[in-house]
Amino acid sequence: MAKTPYDTDLERNPANYQPLTPLGFLERAAAVFPAHTAIIHGPLKRSYAEFYARTRQLASALSKRGIQRGDSVSAMLANTPAMLECHYGVPMTQGVLNTLNTRLDAPIIAFSLDHAEAKVVIIDREFSKVMKEALALCKAKPLVIDYDDPEYNGPGERLSEIEYEEFVASGDPDYAWAMPDDEWDAITLNYTSGTTGDPKGVVYHHRGAHLLAMGNVITCGTRQHPVYLWTLPMFHCNGWCFPWTVSIVAGTHVCLRAVRAGAMFDAIATHKVTHLCGAPIVMAVLLNATQAEKKPLPHVVNFATAAAPPPEAVLAAMKAAGFNVTHVYGLTECYGPSVVNEWHGAWDVLSSAEQAAKKSRQGVRYPVLEALDVRDPDTLAPVKRDGETLGEVMMRGNVVMKGYLKNKASTEKAFEGGWFHTGDLGVMYPDGYIQLKDRSKDIIISGGENISSIEVEDALYKHPAVSAVAVVAKPDDKWGETPCAFVELKSGATASADELLQWCKKHLAGYKVPRYVVFAEIPKTSTGKIQKFKLREMAKAV
Repeated sequence: MAKTPYDTDLERNPANYQPLTPLGFLERAAAVFPAHTAIIHGPLKRSYAEFYARTRQLASALSKRGIQRGDSVSAMLANTPAMLECHYGVPMTQGVLNTLNTRLDAPIIAFSLDHAEAKVVIIDREFSKVMKEALALCKAKPLVIDYDDPEYNGPGERLSEIEYEEFVASGDPDYAWAMPDDEWDAITLNYTSGTTGDPKGVVYHHRGAHLLAMGNVITCGTRQHPVYLWTLPMFHCNGWCFPWTVSIVAGTHVCLRAVRAGAMFDAIATHKVTHLCGAPIVMAVLLNATQAEKKPLPHVVNFATAAAPPPEAVLAAMKAAGFNVTHVYGLTECYGPSVVNEWHGAWDVLSSAEQAAKKSRQGVRYPVLEALDVRDPDTLAPVKRDGETLGEVMMRGNVVMKGYLKNKASTEKAFEGGWFHTGDLGVMYPDGYIQLKDRSKDIIISGGENISSIEVEDALYKHPAVSAVAVVAKPDDKWGETPCAFVELKSGATASADELLQWCKKHLAGYKVPRYVVFAEIPKTSTGKIQKFKLREMAKAV
């Protein structure tokens, strides 16, 4: 590239260029608001000055154990102060944080430890049983550090001679932590759910983590000093980057070990929670709480939800309960949410049902995502912006992963044609908003007609007795495939299969009505996503 006059004698230097990283957010918060409460966990309260000092102690202790650039430190932790400290302390050594899914089985965890070449693993006592099995299975021999959370009083055992608090105390609170050599350096490693075969290791870089954390501030309305309740697992996409986001605005993290209705309402009422995130299952827990569990909300609480589009009935119920729901969309490969349903003031005059329909769309790109489109997966040509023509949702930008660790073929396939292929099918509306219609593997093709499982699910969710529903394809000799609905009813509610089928006939075209309704518990992943691959197997036996 030829130089211009603006390139001559105007070079990068330490005064005008620093690698982007989210680590500086905590340093600034501690300098500007040292006494402000950063973390609440049961009776424990820590200020930003204490939070920052502890992360440097952790980094120092890890450095003394030899952790350096590119080394993996795995964490099997609940949503606790230790997990927040790991999000800063590990990358302060230029190491890479690998947060382990707390609900996986030992073989998958062992695979992850080996694939990541873990040098250290920090283990919450609650998960000692599965981790003991995983450590026996894996070839890696990481340094094991036990974390004994005072808020946990269940079963578990110590797996090492080193306890987390003792380990942190061995470090220097004034440790001079290292900026990344390059903002493209890896900061975290997140494994996909691995529904088929071994999971893939998604690599995040400092630049993307910095930008997505900033994007959350803009899109989720996090003003100065928000109070953030940890209902989203921090192991999932690094908690959508909120461990770093909250420091930007010097907010307060309210830790929560498990998603329970009573505990959530207590935390919201006691600590005046302003924001929380979660899959639709978290909304269901809140909405289905008993009167004894519910507490009056101190104000309107902002709730960001992702995964499948929330049914209109659920969105309306959340609004009535005092929650302002923002629908976001993303994948592990794009740091969590990178698409948001930006609300227009002009939509406020619409009916509740019309507003819910608008909110059920995934929306437009985050300000920090460079491009979002719906394209033909074969030609890469953009589809018509008519809200009907189906294509694959694709992205490109700085908040897309580096790639899959040690998996060149999958990385190249995901980035084919210069776009990240999400595998999600959707449409683009004339106003530039996208809406998901299905995963490419979840679309139902019946008699040559495409049926969106999401559309059928949305119709069933509107029935007053339905608590949860998932629709999959069932093989059919005549039609090729036909919709099969798996349904969970609300506690105390009743409805027959025939009643639900008649309901669907009133709300759907005839060919979209399920041929089968099965009342059964719907299997979900550890992050609350419905496991349709299991339901497809179950449907074959119906």
